[in-house]
Amino acid sequence: MEDNTTKETEQVEKQSKKKPSLKDQIELLEKEIADLKDKNLRVVAEFENARKRLDTQRIQDRKYASKYLIDQLLTPLSQLDKIVELPTQDEKLKNFLIGFKMIKDQIFKTLEADGLKEIEALNQPFDPNFHEAMEKIHDQNQPNGINVAVINKGYMYKEQLIKPATVKVNEWSEEHGENK
Repeated sequence: MEDNTTKETEQVEKQSKKKPSLKDQIELLEKEIADLKDKNLRVVAEFENARKRLDTQRIQDRKYASKYLIDQLLTPLSQLDKIVELPTQDEKLKNFLIGFKMIKDQIFKTLEADGLKEIEALNQPFDPNFHEAMEKIHDQNQPNGINVAVINKGYMYKEQLIKPATVKVNEWSEEHGENK
């Protein structure tokens, strides 16, 4: 009897080592198909997401294409702005400064038409997102946390900050009757 049991066990082992049954093959193939479909869907989704990101980036690049140029122009234009505001008694120089001011105003109007906007800072509450404090004063006659002077103008280009306004801020404390 042991021989029959051993032979049967050997036959079962041989059959199990042979090709899987058709049912097993079908199940394996169906699982493989399901895995491939899942991978395919993931690849298609990743491709669509990448395409959408690229489209969004292209739109942003076009929208803010002038930002770098405007940023580079602001420093010399700010210097020109300060120069044309200088007081003078010389009539010839006054006429030149008036002409330069007109040119500067035209340039700023062109930049504003493209999306440049000056940040309102004077007499506004200090906002670190748009203002950079360069000095503090302690005047209890003025509101606390208010910009009392604009040292350099700040600018936004469309919704993006190009240059924060540098300001002088009033800051005081009533604690112990001392200014801090």
